[in-house]
Amino acid sequence: MLSPSLTTLRLFLHVLAATIWVGGQLTLAGLVPGLRELSPDAPRTVAHRFAQLAWPAYGVLLITGVWNILAVKPTLSGAYGVTLFVKLIVVALAGIAAWAHAISRSRLGLAVWGALAGLSSVAALFLGVLLHG
Repeated sequence: MLSPSLTTLRLFLHVLAATIWVGGQLTLAGLVPGLRELSPDAPRTVAHRFAQLAWPAYGVLLITGVWNILAVKPTLSGAYGVTLFVKLIVVALAGIAAWAHAISRSRLGLAVWGALAGLSSVAALFLGVLLHG
């Protein structure tokens, strides 16, 4: 059996947090229509409970993301540096859009900010895989 290391722990925590943040958003988006059929308040109630898991996961993503950068010590010039910079912007956009979605009160705001949060989260996931190689 392979021996776990600090690198294994770092990557595990990052991937685990990403499954909660990204996977949870995708799952919740799929559940919303059915939740509306149960009760008009059900989507907001479920979203509030999800947020209690998602925001700590986003925090873990930020912490382990910085840890990843420090551990890899990337060259910030060239294609890797550009990709990393784009990922950092997309991660910030995901958090801002999710926050805006959480405080939105209009259906349009919920739809736009929710879609932007979900799409930017998926993009950040893709860029993370791209950076890992």
